[in-house]
Amino acid sequence: MKFVDLARIWIKAGDGGNGCVSFRREKFVPKGGPDGGNGGRGGDVIFQVNPHLNTLLDFQFQRKFEAENGAHGAKQKMTGRDGQDIVIEIPQGTIVRNSETGEIIADMSEPMQKTVVIKGGNGGFGNAEFPTSVNQAPRYAKPGLIGDSFYVELELKLLADVGIVGFPNAGKSTLISVISSAKPKIADYPFTTLIPNLGIVKVADGKTYCVADIPGLIEGAAEGKGLGHQFLRHVERTSVLLFLIDAWSDDHREEYETLQKELIQFNPEIVTKKSLICITKVDSFDSELHEELSNLDLGNGKKPDLLISSVSGDNIEELKWRLWDAIQTLQI
Repeated sequence: MKFVDLARIWIKAGDGGNGCVSFRREKFVPKGGPDGGNGGRGGDVIFQVNPHLNTLLDFQFQRKFEAENGAHGAKQKMTGRDGQDIVIEIPQGTIVRNSETGEIIADMSEPMQKTVVIKGGNGGFGNAEFPTSVNQAPRYAKPGLIGDSFYVELELKLLADVGIVGFPNAGKSTLISVISSAKPKIADYPFTTLIPNLGIVKVADGKTYCVADIPGLIEGAAEGKGLGHQFLRHVERTSVLLFLIDAWSDDHREEYETLQKELIQFNPEIVTKKSLICITKVDSFDSELHEELSNLDLGNGKKPDLLISSVSGDNIEELKWRLWDAIQTLQI
């Protein structure tokens, strides 16, 4: 399935039905008076989270959504039927934003969340509502109110407990395939991962968390280079960041500082999240090099938290538990 995380659609609430102008005309009821009914209310536009959706792909094929108009009032003081609401299902983690003003209308981050984005127009009053002592036969009624309409932008930000970030070929896809049941595409060339991958990690019975493999960042990602700018938004929703640095990198510190810089340029709040730093692909390194990598100075007194290998399994179980503990400290 194609992954789509941005969409622009047009939505319109239903118009209210018009009030009716009518008079009772029965054989033995002289001067029966006004009996025009009120119009029905227009339908609302409602957004609802569907937990089974994980992409905005459907909105590439349907871009206009209109709720039903209310029915007009009728004689014998009959009120018109209310218009049917339209319910638009979206994935959890979608932000609904007014396309013209940029205002966030709804942040649909809760399971089964339901939000009325536009209320339908009210129905107009029939002439049965307007008789007075000086005008007992009003010959006018109110039209229904027009339902609002505008364009909205939908932006999907994946919800995950852990976001894995690193340069292309840092081993993100291999790691997520080892610690979870996810089966991402893996190859030895940059930008293998073209869409974020989600995986569920099970550390013990009843203890699971969600991990997102974010496509590889490069220097300049925050300005739109590579794939980073397209998917950096998904890092914002994660609780814990897992930095992966290739053991074979020419400059480990520069790589880590570049990742930090790109995250800060995109959103300074991202780097305040709890994080772990792992050096990957250490399976072919001897004990002396292990010691050297363990004591790397990554700046500001930071050192790697773990040396791991997704191929040999070195410290993978330890990493799973460390991530679990980090998530739990944030929930206390």
